[in-house]
Amino acid sequence: MKILSVNVAVPRPNPAKGLDMTGIDKRPVDHPVEVRPPGPKRVGLHSGLVGDSIGDVKHHGGDEQAVYAYAREDYDWWEAELGQTLPGGLFGENLTTVGLDVNGALIGEVWRIGAELELQPTFGRIPCVTFQATMALPHWTRRFAEANRTGAYLRIVTPGQVSAGDRVEIVHRPARSVSVAEAFHVYMFDPSSLARLLDAEALPAGLRTEVEDRLSRAH
Repeated sequence: MKILSVNVAVPRPNPAKGLDMTGIDKRPVDHPVEVRPPGPKRVGLHSGLVGDSIGDVKHHGGDEQAVYAYAREDYDWWEAELGQTLPGGLFGENLTTVGLDVNGALIGEVWRIGAELELQPTFGRIPCVTFQATMALPHWTRRFAEANRTGAYLRIVTPGQVSAGDRVEIVHRPARSVSVAEAFHVYMFDPSSLARLLDAEALPAGLRTEVEDRLSRAH
C-alpha cells in the first residue's frame, strides 16, 4: 500500500458554479508536501495540503475534508468503463493510492503515511456540478455516485509530510464503524438504513447531526 502521486491544484475559473476559481484540476508534484489541519471549512486554510487550493469553500475543504484520496485501481475500473485514459489527479484527489482499498476503509480507521503523517477517513466524495463539467459526460454525477467508487475524504490526526512513494499502513481500526462505501450508499440511496451511519464513532459531527435530524423527521 503506497502513495502513487501527490496532487495539488492548478487553479482555473469555475463557470459551473459561477465562482472565480476551482481547485479540481490537480497535478502530481515531485517534492514532499506539508499536510496540516486546515481549520473550519469556510474560514480556515481550506485544504490540508500546503500549496493546494479550493474554490468552493462552502462545500469543500476544512478539517473533515482536509485531504481527498482516490485509488488507482478505481481509475483503472473507470478507464475500462469509459474507454479513455484517466491520469491521477483528474478527479480532484490530493493522494492517488495503489494497493489500498480506499472505499472499503472504515470511517475512523487511521492511516500512517511515511514517517509521521496520520490520516483518518471521514466519508465518501459526493460528486458536484464542477466534477460534472470537468468530465463532460452525460449524467456523470449520478453515474459516479451509483458506481460507489467515491474515494475518501480524510481528516488529519497527526501532521507531517507526504511524498509519492510513501508507504501506507493501517495502524488503527475502530471497534464500531461502517465502511466509506457502505456509508455513502446508505446516505445517498438507502434512507431506511440511515441509522446505520450512527455506528461510525468517528462520523463527522455535522454529518452526525444531519443524520439524526433526518431520522427524527422520519418518525
